[in-house]
Amino acid sequence: MSTVPFNEMPPASGGLVQIGSKEELIRQHLEDERRRLESEAGIERRELQHFHKPIERPFTKSQRDHTTILFGGLTWKHEKLIHGALEGLGYKCEALPVPNKKAFQLGKEYGNNGQCNPTYFTVGNLVQFAQSLEEKGLTKQEIVDRYVFMTAGACGPCRFGMYEAEYRLALRNAGFDGFRVLLFQQSAGLNQAEAEAGLEMNLDFFLNILNAMNIGDIINDVAYQIRPYEVNAGETDRVLDECMDLLQEVMRRKRPWTLEGKLAGLLGKTGFAGTAQYAGKFLNQLYGDDYTDALKEVRERFNAISIDRTRVKPIVKITGEFWAQTTEGDGNFNMFRFLEKEGAQVLVEPVGTWIMYMIHQAKQQIRDRRGLDLVQEGVPKWNLKRVFDSHMTTQQKLAKLTAAEVVFKREYHRLIDALGGIAHHLTDQYELQRLGHPFYNSRAGGGEGHLEVAKNIYYSNKDLCHMVLSLKPFGCMPSTQSDGAQSAVVSTYKDMIFIPIETSGEGDVNAHSRVQMALGEAKVRAKNEMKTVLEPTGTTLEDVRAFVADRPEMQEPMYKFGHRKGVVGVAANFVLHAAERMKAECRETVAVN
Repeated sequence: MSTVPFNEMPPASGGLVQIGSKEELIRQHLEDERRRLESEAGIERRELQHFHKPIERPFTKSQRDHTTILFGGLTWKHEKLIHGALEGLGYKCEALPVPNKKAFQLGKEYGNNGQCNPTYFTVGNLVQFAQSLEEKGLTKQEIVDRYVFMTAGACGPCRFGMYEAEYRLALRNAGFDGFRVLLFQQSAGLNQAEAEAGLEMNLDFFLNILNAMNIGDIINDVAYQIRPYEVNAGETDRVLDECMDLLQEVMRRKRPWTLEGKLAGLLGKTGFAGTAQYAGKFLNQLYGDDYTDALKEVRERFNAISIDRTRVKPIVKITGEFWAQTTEGDGNFNMFRFLEKEGAQVLVEPVGTWIMYMIHQAKQQIRDRRGLDLVQEGVPKWNLKRVFDSHMTTQQKLAKLTAAEVVFKREYHRLIDALGGIAHHLTDQYELQRLGHPFYNSRAGGGEGHLEVAKNIYYSNKDLCHMVLSLKPFGCMPSTQSDGAQSAVVSTYKDMIFIPIETSGEGDVNAHSRVQMALGEAKVRAKNEMKTVLEPTGTTLEDVRAFVADRPEMQEPMYKFGHRKGVVGVAANFVLHAAERMKAECRETVAVN
């Protein structure tokens, strides 16, 4: 290719050249040369069409009375409480049905290829609901105008960050173009509200949602602890339905705390009304008794269920990807009910663990980036003021997140105590990091991160379960990485029973068969454990049952008997306690005589 020196470039046609700058002339020369080479190579230049996020119609305050907010993705217990919480804030709302296989097929039909299992189920479920409204006589435009969908937003390597786009694409492909999707960001703080917004994502919104999810976690945990041991089949589900109706009504009646009266006027004049309002809401949250009083009533209803803890059942801890380990339907092959039908006790995973994990990861990122602002700005070490300011900014951020950890854990455990204290406390995130990091770097983001590995070690080594079942979507990148690390974990801790199951829209029989094989081993372990604890006591299972039959309090779900080191099963721990009580009462009888 021949080149022409800049000072010898020929003038353009017309003779006289108007040169704005050398750079402009060079750019023009390069563009002409590029076109010539493309023409010789037969390359056709096309104008680039960059993607722009479509501008969505807003959901405004004036539309609130005639617009229904849709939501879903958790258990029916969580969703019923969230329903009540949103209605308590003045919104019309409705929970989507539990996603089924038809929803999965609709998600594949109207969504992108190569998405993960939860995407197809949840996206297809929204499309299926919209189609059901159309079948009831509503037009597509009426559906688009009268309904909005609320979901969580996120970012990172997991496809969860693309759910928003998938919802909009599938709805548009199904003929519901313009259907509004509202996002609240998981890491955007307690106030994401905008002026005149139809959904005000402020402190009241997040406190109500968090309370609903926490109570849902605890109720869910307690129900799964009671149901396997109920004497009268179906009684736990009946009581659970009654209690959820009661709690939903409590959530619906609860109104946000507001500053009123003379104090409001006085503080308004001083400019401290906003601060006082926030402080009042937090104090009401910390010391209010609306939820704890309701849970005490729920405790009494649950405690009326008669249970038999001498039934030997293996405990199966559920871990895995967030949605697959949470949902209770076709999305995870109805695995929880299947496990209970096969004679196991299910230890479910609370949403609260995920919330604590996000706080923990945020703190870790702040620590890792400490002082990076000084390096980027080239601030020398001897600039003590800037170094000190940077250090204080970091400490303030950490202090806020530490306070959030303490308050969240305190509120969670306060609700547990109100419900009788038998629900499991939140797992220590720092302990999980210590256990999981040698096998899976705790700074690796996406999905459950190091939690899948860490929880497998934690629950197995702390004698909290006989078997760990990890449920994850087919082709989920973070969970696939975890499975690779789990091979090293299992080879290190050789007594573990760990089984990963990839879920999809089909394959129920194969998945249930694999779980049955692992569960068989867990059952043998639970039976052997019972034999081991019975031998030293000198009693039999029949003796224990006869002893318990005369003591109604030992048949109550809220009866506490402790957990022994090295003993996993509920029956084994209960038998040890009963044997000790039998001996103690025998000694008392002898002493009296």
